[in-house]
Amino acid sequence: MIKVLFVCMGNICRSPTAEGVVRQMLRRKELDGRVEVDSAGTHGYHVGEAPDQRTQRAAACRNYDLSDMRARKVAAQDLDYFDLILAMDHNNLSVLQRICPPEKHDRLGLFMSYSKNFDDDEVPDPYYGLGHGFDLVLDMVEDAADGLIESLEHRLLAEAGAEGEQQRRNLYDSSG
Repeated sequence: MIKVLFVCMGNICRSPTAEGVVRQMLRRKELDGRVEVDSAGTHGYHVGEAPDQRTQRAAACRNYDLSDMRARKVAAQDLDYFDLILAMDHNNLSVLQRICPPEKHDRLGLFMSYSKNFDDDEVPDPYYGLGHGFDLVLDMVEDAADGLIESLEHRLLAEAGAEGEQQRRNLYDSSG
């Protein structure tokens, strides 16, 4: 099981969008039993709240249902539990780098590093903008989600290959 956490500031716009999009894409590819996704915020402004209504409306127009999600703040145990912690922008990545033990910094990254069609390395925060910003966020998230899932598929195949090789070695060792 690979565990992925998406992180933005308040966990009501960008990171729940990424969680919802990736979760649905994983379901379509029948990988939801092999990859776990969640989202959180670096700040606790909206803990317990549902995603922003504008976020939910934009997502619903593309058949993503975010209504059951509730905002939460990144916890210390997240830094141990998740294999991949992807920030939506450099500010939130910096917060994660400050709270994460140095030996676990390899788990941290920017979600847009998986994008194939956008040159931006950050998903812009649509919270204070106009409605079209939520559609742009979805465009960017869907693109980066495709790249992330492709990367996760390669990782899962490599892990399966390594496990198979180990099983063959164990069988050979026990029969020899």
